[in-house]
Amino acid sequence: MLQNNLLGILIPFAGTTLAAADFFIPAMPYLLSFAAGAMLYVVVEELIPEMSEGEHSDIGVLSFALGFTLMMALDVALG
Repeated sequence: MLQNNLLGILIPFAGTTLAAADFFIPAMPYLLSFAAGAMLYVVVEELIPEMSEGEHSDIGVLSFALGFTLMMALDVALG
């Protein structure tokens, strides 16, 4: 009996979440691209220690981002 009541309490939250999903589906590619970019930044800045050494650590990260962007553009252009 208690389990049924607890399940009944959660149903409106699930319905609200599903209704919000309809709003986010068109924006999903942009949200996922932002998440992927943030993950690449974290990987380059934190997991590759040579790029964050020294006083100008942004140069290595920006160089990586520029090289990655160039390679992706070439991949799309040359297919």
